[in-house]
Amino acid sequence: MSSIKILQKGITDIQADAIVNAANSGLWAGGGVCGAIFRRAGYDELTEACEKIGHCDEGSAVITSGFACPCKFIIHAVGPSYFDGKHGEPQALYGAYKKSLELCVENEIHSVVFPLISAGIFGYPAREAWEVALKACREFLKENQDYNLEIIFAIPESQKIKIGQEILQKE
Repeated sequence: MSSIKILQKGITDIQADAIVNAANSGLWAGGGVCGAIFRRAGYDELTEACEKIGHCDEGSAVITSGFACPCKFIIHAVGPSYFDGKHGEPQALYGAYKKSLELCVENEIHSVVFPLISAGIFGYPAREAWEVALKACREFLKENQDYNLEIIFAIPESQKIKIGQEILQKE
């Protein structure tokens, strides 16, 4: 049975079929979640895999091996930088989640761990980021009721967890 849950953990500490990297469009190693994933996976191996792909558009996602991470795959989702919410940011963020979830089905992934995409250095406000993230996940699960998928959000910050739990419990 499919589910959505929020845990207070680091994204590389959860055993799952896939983890999602909050990536940049060049798929380069970065800071925050991205940096932690590159370090855990093996910087050189993941960099080489990302260089082969070369680019990912904002609002989309690509997939690589998990290398040394405790997962089979890493999905690299490119969320938007936040300006004011009126420049296509919600649509791009929704697209990053949707494409990540589509990659789960395409690769027979039944458990996936997400960060709160774009809510770190990309500046997306946490409440608005949660609303888009949970809407995308709920709609995907509703449209794919025959596919069993456990969606986990790994969030280290307690305040972001509180906001996420509040929005998750609304439905």
